[in-house]
Amino acid sequence: MTNIAAVSPKHPIALITGASAGIGLEFAKRLAERHYDLILTARRRDRLDELATRLRAEHGGIRVEVIVADLADPAAPEAIAAEVRRLEIDVDLLVNNAGFGTHGRFETLPPERERGEIAVNVAALVALTHAFLPGMLERGHGGVINVASTAAFQPVPYMAVYAATKAFVRSFSEALHEEVSVRGVRVLALCPGPTATEFFDTNVAAPRGPIRTVRDVVTSGLRAYDAGAPVVIDGLSNQVLIAFANLIPRRWATRIAGKIMHPGKATDAGEPLQR
Repeated sequence: MTNIAAVSPKHPIALITGASAGIGLEFAKRLAERHYDLILTARRRDRLDELATRLRAEHGGIRVEVIVADLADPAAPEAIAAEVRRLEIDVDLLVNNAGFGTHGRFETLPPERERGEIAVNVAALVALTHAFLPGMLERGHGGVINVASTAAFQPVPYMAVYAATKAFVRSFSEALHEEVSVRGVRVLALCPGPTATEFFDTNVAAPRGPIRTVRDVVTSGLRAYDAGAPVVIDGLSNQVLIAFANLIPRRWATRIAGKIMHPGKATDAGEPLQR
Protein backbone atom coordinates (compact mmCIF):
# COMPACT_ATOMS: atom_id res chain seq x y z
CA MET A 1 0.00 0.00 0.00
CA THR A 2 1.12 3.55 -0.61
CA ASN A 3 0.07 6.63 1.27
CA ILE A 4 -2.15 8.92 -0.74
CA ALA A 5 -2.36 12.64 -0.27
CA ALA A 6 -5.56 14.47 0.51
CA VAL A 7 -7.68 14.89 -2.59
CA SER A 8 -8.91 18.30 -3.72
CA PRO A 9 -12.39 19.00 -2.27
CA LYS A 10 -13.52 20.91 -5.36
CA HIS A 11 -13.68 17.84 -7.60
CA PRO A 12 -15.75 14.66 -7.30
CA ILE A 13 -13.63 11.64 -6.44
CA ALA A 14 -13.59 8.27 -8.23
CA LEU A 15 -11.90 5.08 -7.05
CA ILE A 16 -11.14 2.65 -9.88
CA THR A 17 -9.94 -0.91 -9.36
CA GLY A 18 -7.87 -2.67 -12.00
CA ALA A 19 -6.88 0.75 -13.34
CA SER A 20 -3.50 -0.22 -14.81
CA ALA A 21 -4.83 -1.46 -18.17
CA GLY A 22 -7.82 -2.05 -20.39
CA ILE A 23 -11.27 -0.89 -19.33
CA GLY A 24 -10.04 0.44 -15.97
CA LEU A 25 -7.39 2.59 -17.62
CA GLU A 26 -9.98 3.98 -20.05
CA PHE A 27 -12.30 4.81 -17.16
CA ALA A 28 -9.43 6.71 -15.54
CA LYS A 29 -8.83 8.75 -18.70
CA ARG A 30 -12.50 9.50 -19.29
CA LEU A 31 -13.22 10.46 -15.68
CA ALA A 32 -10.15 12.71 -15.68
CA GLU A 33 -11.73 14.46 -18.67
CA ARG A 34 -14.78 14.99 -16.45
CA HIS A 35 -12.54 16.62 -13.83
CA TYR A 36 -12.73 13.82 -11.29
CA ASP A 37 -9.91 13.42 -8.81
CA LEU A 38 -8.80 9.80 -9.05
CA ILE A 39 -7.69 7.04 -6.72
CA LEU A 40 -6.30 4.24 -8.87
CA THR A 41 -5.76 0.72 -7.59
CA ALA A 42 -4.16 -2.35 -9.19
CA ARG A 43 -1.26 -4.73 -8.60
CA ARG A 44 1.28 -3.07 -10.89
CA ARG A 45 2.85 -0.03 -9.29
CA ASP A 46 4.93 0.96 -12.32
CA ARG A 47 1.90 1.16 -14.60
CA LEU A 48 -0.15 3.05 -12.02
CA ASP A 49 2.61 5.58 -11.40
CA GLU A 50 3.09 6.11 -15.14
CA LEU A 51 -0.65 6.61 -15.66
CA ALA A 52 -0.95 8.97 -12.69
CA THR A 53 1.91 11.13 -13.95
CA ARG A 54 0.40 11.31 -17.43
CA LEU A 55 -3.09 12.21 -16.22
CA ARG A 56 -1.79 14.91 -13.88
CA ALA A 57 0.11 16.47 -16.77
CA GLU A 58 -2.81 16.28 -19.20
CA HIS A 59 -5.50 17.49 -16.81
CA GLY A 60 -4.12 20.29 -14.69
CA GLY A 61 -5.95 20.82 -11.43
CA ILE A 62 -6.89 17.21 -10.71
CA ARG A 63 -5.12 14.93 -8.26
CA VAL A 64 -4.34 11.35 -9.20
CA GLU A 65 -3.13 9.05 -6.45
CA VAL A 66 -2.47 5.32 -6.32
CA ILE A 67 -2.99 2.43 -3.94
CA VAL A 68 -1.19 -0.77 -4.89
CA ALA A 69 -3.23 -3.80 -3.88
CA ASP A 70 -3.96 -7.35 -5.04
CA LEU A 71 -7.68 -7.94 -4.63
CA ALA A 72 -7.14 -11.71 -4.54
CA ASP A 73 -5.88 -11.05 -1.01
CA PRO A 74 -8.94 -11.13 1.28
CA ALA A 75 -7.43 -8.32 3.36
CA ALA A 76 -6.98 -5.94 0.41
CA PRO A 77 -10.47 -4.35 0.27
CA GLU A 78 -10.41 -3.42 3.95
CA ALA A 79 -6.85 -2.12 3.62
CA ILE A 80 -7.95 0.15 0.77
CA ALA A 81 -11.01 1.32 2.70
CA ALA A 82 -8.98 1.94 5.86
CA GLU A 83 -6.52 4.14 3.98
CA VAL A 84 -9.36 6.15 2.46
CA ARG A 85 -10.99 6.54 5.90
CA ARG A 86 -7.73 7.61 7.48
CA LEU A 87 -7.40 10.41 4.97
CA GLU A 88 -11.07 11.38 5.37
CA ILE A 89 -11.72 11.12 1.63
CA ASP A 90 -15.28 10.77 0.37
CA VAL A 91 -15.52 8.49 -2.68
CA ASP A 92 -18.27 9.72 -5.02
CA LEU A 93 -17.92 7.02 -7.68
CA LEU A 94 -16.63 3.49 -7.22
CA VAL A 95 -15.70 1.61 -10.40
CA ASN A 96 -15.32 -2.08 -9.59
CA ASN A 97 -13.46 -3.12 -12.71
CA ALA A 98 -10.75 -5.54 -11.49
CA GLY A 99 -11.33 -9.12 -12.54
CA PHE A 100 -9.98 -12.10 -14.45
CA GLY A 101 -11.19 -15.24 -16.15
CA THR A 102 -10.06 -18.83 -16.58
CA HIS A 103 -10.77 -21.16 -19.48
CA GLY A 104 -10.67 -24.93 -19.68
CA ARG A 105 -12.27 -28.07 -18.33
CA PHE A 106 -13.20 -27.31 -14.75
CA GLU A 107 -11.45 -30.34 -13.26
CA THR A 108 -8.14 -29.36 -14.88
CA LEU A 109 -8.05 -25.81 -13.53
CA PRO A 110 -6.00 -25.19 -10.37
CA PRO A 111 -8.40 -24.85 -7.43
CA GLU A 112 -6.46 -21.93 -5.97
CA ARG A 113 -6.89 -20.03 -9.22
CA GLU A 114 -10.64 -20.62 -9.27
CA ARG A 115 -10.89 -19.44 -5.64
CA GLY A 116 -8.85 -16.38 -6.55
CA GLU A 117 -11.20 -15.68 -9.43
CA ILE A 118 -14.15 -15.68 -7.02
CA ALA A 119 -12.22 -13.53 -4.55
CA VAL A 120 -11.45 -10.81 -7.11
CA ASN A 121 -14.61 -10.92 -9.22
CA VAL A 122 -17.11 -11.28 -6.36
CA ALA A 123 -15.80 -10.99 -2.80
CA ALA A 124 -13.64 -7.89 -3.31
CA LEU A 125 -16.37 -6.19 -5.35
CA VAL A 126 -18.91 -6.74 -2.58
CA ALA A 127 -16.48 -5.67 0.14
CA LEU A 128 -15.54 -2.42 -1.60
CA THR A 129 -19.18 -1.63 -2.36
CA HIS A 130 -20.03 -2.23 1.29
CA ALA A 131 -17.17 0.05 2.34
CA PHE A 132 -18.13 3.07 0.23
CA LEU A 133 -21.86 2.84 -0.46
CA PRO A 134 -23.00 3.87 3.06
CA GLY A 135 -21.16 7.19 2.78
CA MET A 136 -22.79 7.88 -0.58
CA LEU A 137 -26.21 7.20 0.92
CA GLU A 138 -25.49 9.52 3.85
CA ARG A 139 -24.51 12.29 1.45
CA GLY A 140 -27.44 11.55 -0.88
CA HIS A 141 -25.39 11.23 -4.05
CA GLY A 142 -22.79 9.02 -5.71
CA GLY A 143 -22.66 5.78 -7.58
CA VAL A 144 -21.11 2.40 -8.30
CA ILE A 145 -20.25 0.94 -11.69
CA ASN A 146 -19.66 -2.80 -11.56
CA VAL A 147 -18.04 -4.30 -14.66
CA ALA A 148 -19.82 -7.58 -15.40
CA SER A 149 -19.92 -9.29 -18.82
CA THR A 150 -22.26 -10.63 -21.46
CA ALA A 151 -21.29 -13.96 -19.86
CA ALA A 152 -23.57 -12.88 -16.99
CA PHE A 153 -26.67 -13.77 -19.00
CA GLN A 154 -26.18 -17.53 -19.33
CA PRO A 155 -23.96 -20.40 -18.18
CA VAL A 156 -20.73 -20.71 -20.17
CA PRO A 157 -19.16 -24.19 -20.23
CA TYR A 158 -15.35 -24.16 -19.99
CA MET A 159 -15.57 -20.73 -18.35
CA ALA A 160 -17.99 -21.94 -15.71
CA VAL A 161 -16.60 -20.01 -12.75
CA TYR A 162 -16.06 -16.80 -14.71
CA ALA A 163 -19.63 -16.75 -16.04
CA ALA A 164 -21.02 -17.57 -12.61
CA THR A 165 -19.10 -14.71 -10.99
CA LYS A 166 -20.35 -12.27 -13.62
CA ALA A 167 -23.93 -13.51 -13.19
CA PHE A 168 -23.51 -12.67 -9.50
CA VAL A 169 -22.22 -9.18 -10.35
CA ARG A 170 -25.17 -8.50 -12.64
CA SER A 171 -27.78 -9.77 -10.17
CA PHE A 172 -26.15 -7.99 -7.22
CA SER A 173 -25.95 -4.71 -9.13
CA GLU A 174 -29.52 -4.75 -10.38
CA ALA A 175 -30.87 -5.58 -6.92
CA LEU A 176 -28.76 -2.90 -5.28
CA HIS A 177 -29.84 -0.36 -7.88
CA GLU A 178 -33.44 -0.97 -6.86
CA GLU A 179 -32.57 -0.51 -3.19
CA VAL A 180 -30.65 2.75 -3.45
CA SER A 181 -31.77 4.64 -6.57
CA VAL A 182 -34.61 6.33 -4.69
CA ARG A 183 -32.01 7.67 -2.23
CA GLY A 184 -29.92 9.48 -4.84
CA VAL A 185 -27.28 6.78 -5.50
CA ARG A 186 -26.85 4.96 -8.80
CA VAL A 187 -25.64 1.40 -9.32
CA LEU A 188 -24.88 0.08 -12.80
CA ALA A 189 -23.88 -3.33 -14.15
CA LEU A 190 -21.79 -2.73 -17.27
CA CYS A 191 -21.80 -5.86 -19.46
CA PRO A 192 -19.21 -5.83 -22.26
CA GLY A 193 -18.71 -8.65 -24.70
CA PRO A 194 -15.36 -9.39 -26.40
CA THR A 195 -13.20 -6.29 -25.95
CA ALA A 196 -9.68 -5.46 -27.11
CA THR A 197 -7.88 -5.78 -23.76
CA GLU A 198 -5.16 -7.96 -22.20
CA PHE A 199 -7.88 -10.41 -21.11
CA PHE A 200 -7.24 -12.54 -24.21
CA ASP A 201 -3.45 -12.34 -24.03
CA THR A 202 -3.47 -15.52 -21.93
CA ASN A 203 -4.91 -18.85 -23.06
CA VAL A 204 -8.47 -17.68 -22.50
CA ALA A 205 -10.44 -18.60 -25.61
CA ALA A 206 -9.96 -16.01 -28.34
CA PRO A 207 -13.11 -14.01 -29.08
CA ARG A 208 -15.19 -14.78 -32.13
CA GLY A 209 -17.14 -12.09 -33.92
CA PRO A 210 -16.95 -8.31 -33.48
CA ILE A 211 -14.48 -6.99 -30.91
CA ARG A 212 -15.30 -3.70 -29.20
CA THR A 213 -12.73 -1.16 -28.05
CA VAL A 214 -12.31 -0.07 -24.46
CA ARG A 215 -13.47 3.38 -25.53
CA ASP A 216 -16.70 1.84 -26.87
CA VAL A 217 -17.27 0.01 -23.60
CA VAL A 218 -16.60 2.97 -21.33
CA THR A 219 -18.72 5.25 -23.51
CA SER A 220 -21.63 2.82 -23.11
CA GLY A 221 -21.00 2.61 -19.37
CA LEU A 222 -20.85 6.34 -18.73
CA ARG A 223 -23.88 7.03 -20.91
CA ALA A 224 -25.92 4.44 -19.01
CA TYR A 225 -24.61 5.67 -15.66
CA ASP A 226 -25.59 9.25 -16.51
CA ALA A 227 -29.07 8.01 -17.44
CA GLY A 228 -29.45 6.10 -14.17
CA ALA A 229 -29.82 2.69 -15.84
CA PRO A 230 -29.38 -0.48 -13.75
CA VAL A 231 -27.67 -2.51 -16.49
CA VAL A 232 -26.24 -1.96 -19.96
CA ILE A 233 -25.00 -4.40 -22.61
CA ASP A 234 -22.28 -2.77 -24.69
CA GLY A 235 -22.70 -2.91 -28.46
CA LEU A 236 -25.65 -3.69 -30.73
CA SER A 237 -24.27 -7.08 -31.80
CA ASN A 238 -23.94 -8.15 -28.17
CA GLN A 239 -27.46 -6.93 -27.43
CA VAL A 240 -28.80 -9.00 -30.32
CA LEU A 241 -26.92 -12.11 -29.20
CA ILE A 242 -28.25 -11.81 -25.66
CA ALA A 243 -31.79 -11.26 -26.95
CA PHE A 244 -31.48 -14.40 -29.10
CA ALA A 245 -30.14 -16.43 -26.18
CA ASN A 246 -33.14 -15.35 -24.12
CA LEU A 247 -35.56 -16.57 -26.81
CA ILE A 248 -34.34 -20.17 -26.91
CA PRO A 249 -34.41 -22.76 -24.11
CA ARG A 250 -31.62 -22.18 -21.58
CA ARG A 251 -30.23 -25.68 -22.12
CA TRP A 252 -29.84 -24.99 -25.84
CA ALA A 253 -28.12 -21.67 -25.17
CA THR A 254 -25.73 -23.41 -22.77
CA ARG A 255 -24.97 -26.14 -25.30
CA ILE A 256 -24.23 -23.58 -28.02
CA ALA A 257 -21.95 -21.67 -25.66
CA GLY A 258 -20.15 -24.91 -24.84
CA LYS A 259 -19.48 -25.65 -28.51
CA ILE A 260 -18.11 -22.14 -29.01
CA MET A 261 -15.90 -22.22 -25.91
CA HIS A 262 -14.71 -25.85 -26.13
CA PRO A 263 -10.93 -25.79 -25.61
CA GLY A 264 -10.25 -28.90 -27.66
CA LYS A 265 -8.01 -30.22 -24.93
CA ALA A 266 -7.59 -29.68 -21.22
CA THR A 267 -6.15 -26.19 -20.83
CA ASP A 268 -6.35 -23.33 -18.41
CA ALA A 269 -5.94 -19.60 -18.67
CA GLY A 270 -2.28 -19.26 -17.79
CA GLU A 271 -1.49 -16.58 -15.24
CA PRO A 272 -4.70 -14.90 -14.10
CA LEU A 273 -5.14 -11.36 -15.34
CA GLN A 274 -6.42 -8.65 -13.03
CA ARG A 275 -7.79 -5.85 -15.17
